[in-house]
Amino acid sequence: MLVGTAASLHDASFTLMPFVAALTAAVLIQIGTNLANDVFDFEKGADTTHRLGPPRVTHSGLASPQQVRLGMFLSFGIAAAIGLYLTAVGGWPILVIGVLCIAAGVAYTGGPWPLGYHGLGDLCVFLFFGLVAVVGSYYLQTGTINLLSLAAALPVGLTVTAILVVNNLRDIETDRRAGKRTLAVRIGERLTRVEYILLLLMPYGFVAIFVFFDIFPLPCLLSWLTLPFAFTLVRTVQGGAEGRMLNAILKNTARLHLFLGSLLAGSLLL
Repeated sequence: MLVGTAASLHDASFTLMPFVAALTAAVLIQIGTNLANDVFDFEKGADTTHRLGPPRVTHSGLASPQQVRLGMFLSFGIAAAIGLYLTAVGGWPILVIGVLCIAAGVAYTGGPWPLGYHGLGDLCVFLFFGLVAVVGSYYLQTGTINLLSLAAALPVGLTVTAILVVNNLRDIETDRRAGKRTLAVRIGERLTRVEYILLLLMPYGFVAIFVFFDIFPLPCLLSWLTLPFAFTLVRTVQGGAEGRMLNAILKNTARLHLFLGSLLAGSLLL
């Protein structure tokens, strides 16, 4: 979202209140989605004593399923209320985006055909945390969509998807036993490692291409300062890191996503 807003500033269009409201709604939708994943994975038996990732509140007993579900509804409900203001600002496309984001947050692990259990998690994360987040925030500020906003969504979407991929790489065996058919489960460990490496390195190629064709301003090459960090993560995953060792990779992949996105956003303002 910061990258999309920076792109709108690059094109000389920015209003503070819609940005603050959209950021708040986005955080609430993320919280609601995390709570939904927490309770639905627990109820479907995907969270067991063999879980390799950080503890979850439902499985660990810190909160009951009913309490977690209530928190999910509250988060989505407040986000929807903020969405009414954003719809007044940006029109019906913003309403559609908000409805789809909340629906995807629930349907990722909930409902009769959970997307994350059928190998569609990677695509959903790329679309909603990359394309929708960047292009949607640009549209909210400008009322239009252009090549810059679409191009800016690619590095963001690819690196945020890499976070999910390393998470699913870690959980291949436990997900397989629980019947959670993530893309990692479907394609296997070796190809999942290849997918992670591509997702981490392709953004730098895209940035260079977009600068060459004058879609991005030249300062966007500053995002390449994070490339050594990306190479470190690639070497570790390529070297066969597995199990709980991947928790550190997960955390550092999220940091890389933050660093690269921040440099890209800052570069668009120069």
